[in-house]
This record gives sequence, C-alpha cells and structure tokens, in this order.
Amino acid sequence: MAAAIRSLPLEPFLPLSGMGRAPDVARLREDVGIARMAGNNVHTNGHAAAASSSAAARSGLSKVIVVGAGPSGLLLSILLAKNGIKVELLEATDKLDDQPRAAHYASPAVYELRRAGVIDDVIEKGFKPSTFCWRKADGSIIAKMRFDVLPEDHPERMVVLPLDRLGKLLYSHLQRYPLATVKWGHRVVDIGQDNTKAWVHVQTASGPVKIEGDYVVGADGANSQIRKCLFGPNSFQGETLNAAIVATNVYHDFTKYGYWDTNYIVHPKNWHMVARIGRDDHLYRVTYSEVPGLTTEEYKKRQPMRYKEILPGNLEPGDYKITNISPYKMQQRCAPSFRKGRFLLVADAAHVCNPFGGLGLTGGIADVGSLFDCLLGIHKGLADDSILDKYAEIRRKIYFEIINPMSRENFRRLWDQDPDKAGETDPYFQICHKAEKDPALAKELALFYRKPGPKASL
Repeated sequence: MAAAIRSLPLEPFLPLSGMGRAPDVARLREDVGIARMAGNNVHTNGHAAAASSSAAARSGLSKVIVVGAGPSGLLLSILLAKNGIKVELLEATDKLDDQPRAAHYASPAVYELRRAGVIDDVIEKGFKPSTFCWRKADGSIIAKMRFDVLPEDHPERMVVLPLDRLGKLLYSHLQRYPLATVKWGHRVVDIGQDNTKAWVHVQTASGPVKIEGDYVVGADGANSQIRKCLFGPNSFQGETLNAAIVATNVYHDFTKYGYWDTNYIVHPKNWHMVARIGRDDHLYRVTYSEVPGLTTEEYKKRQPMRYKEILPGNLEPGDYKITNISPYKMQQRCAPSFRKGRFLLVADAAHVCNPFGGLGLTGGIADVGSLFDCLLGIHKGLADDSILDKYAEIRRKIYFEIINPMSRENFRRLWDQDPDKAGETDPYFQICHKAEKDPALAKELALFYRKPGPKASL
C-alpha cells in the first residue's frame, strides 16, 4: 500500500531542536497508530486503509475553517487548499504579525514546508546554517556541532528565516489557491457544533457573522480564543517559569569575535544566545537573561547595560543597530486536549514552551502536518473521524514526552551547571564530542534525530 509513510517518533531523540523521524517507520506506524499518507493511501492502527462505509460514502469535506493567520494557520491552509480542500482562514487583526520571533526550522519542519511547496522560497530568502556551539563567557567553546556535515542540497537540512518573513511568504503562496479565502478583522467570540458541522460566531467591522464548516482548527496562538471557548479561560495547564528573557534583533558583525552561526553562552547569571538570522546582512538574534518582574520600558532602558555586560567587544549603542526588542516570560503549558468534537488545536494554541532549542516552532509545524494528513484522509474517504482522536492523543503525548522535557533541559543547560566542568559532565556535550570523530553520528545530530539511547538525550 503506502510506500513512503512518515511519522514523528514518540521517543525523545535529542535535547536541541529535534523531533526527527525515526528510521523504523513501520514499527512507529504499528505503535503510534497514526501514519503519514503517501499518494492515496493511509493506515490507522487496527484499521485497513479503506474507510468505513459512512466515510466512503461522503463526497469529501466541504470546508475547513482555520482561525489564526500566523505561520501555523497559513501553512495548514496551504496544505489543505493545495490538496483540494476548501479552507476559510479567519484572522482577528487586519494584517500579518510583524514580530520576528523564532527563526530556525529543524528537519521535521523543513519536511512540512517542502510538502507545502514553499521550501525553495524559504531557502532563497533565508539560509542554511553551518555551525552551532556552546561557549563560556570568555568565548571559549565548550561543545559544538556542525550542520555542514550534510550536503548543501540535503532535503532536510535546517533552514533559518525569521518568522515574520515566513508569514509573508506563506501568505503570498496561499493567495495562489482559489480554494483558500482569508478574512481579516474577523474576531471569534463564540463557537458551536452539532453532529454534522461546526461554526464560529465572529465579530467584524460590519457586525456579527456566523461561519460554518466541517471542522474548525484553532491556530490562534498562546492566547487562543478557540481553546478558551472549548475548555475555559484558565485551562492552559502548566506553569510560567521563574525567569525573564529579552529577545532582540540586532545588526552587528559577530564574526569578528570568532562567533559561529549559533552560539549559546553558559553562565549562571549572564546566560544568553547569539544566533545569525539574516542571510547576508549581519542580522542576529540576541536573547539574554534578565531580572524578572520589570516593566517593558525598564527592560528597554537596561538593554545597553546588558549588552555591555554579556557580549564581546565592550559594545556601545553606536556599535550596533537594534530593530526589535521584546521582553517576555517563558511558559510551559498544554491544552487539556487537542480535540473536542469538530474543533481541533495546533501549535501555540495547543502547547507552548520556552524558546531554547526551537521545539515550540518545530513542534507546532509538526502538528500542522499531522493534522493535515488526518483531514486529507477523511476528505478522501480513507479514514474515519476517529483518526482525529489519534492526532490529539499522539501530538499531546509528544508534547509531554519530547517537547516539554527537552525544552526544559535546553534551558537548564544554559545556567544550572559549571561552565568550566560542563564539557566533561554534561551528557549531551559528551555526545557532541564523540560526534567530532564519528561522521555518522555527526550527521544524525545535524538532522536532529538518532536512535534512542541513554538518558543523555533528555
């Protein structure tokens, strides 16, 4: 039947950005019970690819409503419209979000961007990083890994493009599909459903509107109105971490200090990240630790002092140009379920984590690809509605078994160890050292997956 089934694993492979797909997809298909479709075939656990009689009798989905025109909502809409499913994308604001936010797309995300037909444009506007390291405050390297152990044209090599630029690119692609409609200034205020359809009550500039579809997908971010309507205003279970960070986008040439594409500085107080996010223009993301509890204006006033404290070169404000500064709290939270009837959640509407390692972004895009496969299976009559329960079950399990623990460990690694001893005591750094002499392992690290091993991967 299906010749090339792909699935995300349940095992945590790496503590960095990874939810890479395991090589034994047949075993995963059996264990997980949810599989990627190849061509016109899909398998679900314990069921043949043929749909139930009721599903087979259907002529396909009439329309899917996606709420939220962020990258996850745009990407899902492209995948649906590209594959013959009518989609209506509703956005509460009147424009795309211009906040740069995350930028690194690991191999599972690259796979989904390729399926959507956008990866070539992403690569053209972004770049493929080559190097990654952890450093002490004096700049000396503790551990390192390389992405250029993979060929430049490797189909799943990491790509970097700030999220605001990706949003514009995705919107441009979405406009090419006649089955897709985007409605700006459509703010969801209430929801409803019955056995045959779901609907949203929307407030617009011209008054209230009711919009119906077969399914409604909440892709409306961490403050998701869909999630709140489904489970209540205080249902985003988890915690706010007792730490504050400030993310800045800055033009400055860090290569003159010997810095690599991505640099994590390990320090009990001044932990931070310096990562190149611009293709040719020395645009970097500098994200650094701060004192919790201050106002946004107070954080902005402290920025020059913090740069001078943590960055090389004893920098003065005239030495760099900041284009964006965003203080924020870090949260680890997950919705009670990713499905309730004909309503589904993806990406930040379903789960959030701290930004270190890119697990929130990669995990959110993986949600999108998994949900798309399920909806397409239903649309083609190859799976019944119960496959959406598997989507909700498996993706939520992946949050608790991979995204949440790994992202916490990524964060802890920056501040909760002695930088002078970390190279010898940190299990993951030991894996990096081994990879320097093991080309096969180095390639596994560059793709963000490896066979399950010791607890070093947690």
